[in-house]
Formats: sequence, C-alpha cells, structure tokens
Amino acid sequence: MLNKWYVVFKAIMGPPLLLWNRPTVEGAHNVPRKGSAILASNHQAVMDSFYLPLMLWRQITFPAKKEYFASPGLFGAVQRFFFTAAGQIPVDRGEAAAAADLDRAAKEVFDQGRLLGFYPEGTRSPDGRLYKGRTGMARIAMKHNVDVIPVAMIDTREANPIGTFIPRPRRVRIKIGEGISPHEWARENGYEPNSREVMRPFTDFVMQKLQDLSGYPYVDMYASEVKKSLEEGRGYPEGAKPEAL
Repeated sequence: MLNKWYVVFKAIMGPPLLLWNRPTVEGAHNVPRKGSAILASNHQAVMDSFYLPLMLWRQITFPAKKEYFASPGLFGAVQRFFFTAAGQIPVDRGEAAAAADLDRAAKEVFDQGRLLGFYPEGTRSPDGRLYKGRTGMARIAMKHNVDVIPVAMIDTREANPIGTFIPRPRRVRIKIGEGISPHEWARENGYEPNSREVMRPFTDFVMQKLQDLSGYPYVDMYASEVKKSLEEGRGYPEGAKPEAL
C-alpha cells in the first residue's frame, strides 16, 4: 500500500519532472508486482531518488542520513516532511551504529513486503563513472534473502549536476535488469550464502550488472575516497584519473 504522503509527493513532483526531463524506463517488468526486493542503483545525482519512484507504480524506500530528519526550526520541519513523504527513512551513518541501523531499517521495509532502494556506491559519483560498491547491500540481501534488482540511472547527472537544485532540461533514462537471487547466486558460485567470503564477489557481480546496463566506465575504487582526495586538493588518486585528464 502506498503511503498517502508518498502519493501526494509524486502528484506534486511528477508532472513537472515528466515534462522537463522526459524520463523513460526500460525493464520495469523486472520489478515484482508484490513482495520485497532490493533495487540496487548506481548513483549519479540527488534526483535519482525522485526519477526512479516516479517511473514505478510501487513505493520505494531509500535509507537517508539521520541528520536530514533532525534539523531544528521551520526548515527542519519542512525537510523532515519532505524526506518522509518521499518514502525515505533515517539511518545512522556513524561507524559504530551504521550496519545495525541499516539492517533495522531494511527489516522494517521487508516485513511490510516493500521495496528497498540502495546505492551500493555509498555516495554520488564525483564524475559520472561507476565506482566500487560497498558490501552493505550484499549483507542485507544475503541475510534477508531478497532478490537484488540492478537499476541503471542514465544522464541524471547531466539533468541534476552536483551543486544544482533546479533540474536542467536533459532527458533521463532508466534501465532495470533481471532480479538476482542472492542465495542461489552464492551456491552456484561455490559460496555459503551468509559467509563473509561471499559479500565482496556478490557486490562486484551486481556492480558488473550495473556497468552492463549503464555503459559507464568502472573505477575499482570507492567514490568516497576519490571525493576526499579531490576536496583536499590532491587531485585524483593513482588509478582513478579519468582518461580525458
């Protein structure tokens, strides 16, 4: 069942985004009509969390930083309403509590038979390329044994570049691949489903699917590490520098 505020949110945001960015979706039939699943997407722009829900009839819940729900005053109240209406739930990103808080949020979503949106890269791509995935998605998928559906967001960075609030009139495309059963994949590849050894190869497999769908170049390094290096003025780390530079 759709949250009533989620319906209102889509009704307000949907028409202008449909007109302005003309998003299209390919493979929507790969999203089950009922039951839990993880939609694992590359992360190009803030608006990824708007375009994907807009193009699917089922509600998607994305984990969001707990800080977004804790700002004081009128701005904080508006921000809390905005993120809640958009179907997002607060998750602690601190080192100590992050894994447990994410698992709690995921369980809450799966217990209600809903869809969990997940960005394995952990943060937006700093330059549009696809970066190494974090294993949190694999841990959640293996523990709860829910299918992982790869989703490629294409050209959302051009429509909503980092630092911009109002989208630009660039067409957005979404490609959705076939669901992957984590336990079946583990056994077929010689792993125990909930072993530590399966998390990295399963994550890498999903990232390969995202690269196949999106066509974006892959960088075998975490996006957060590259962002930190760029912010500190050290440039791209060795092995991550784009060919064009």
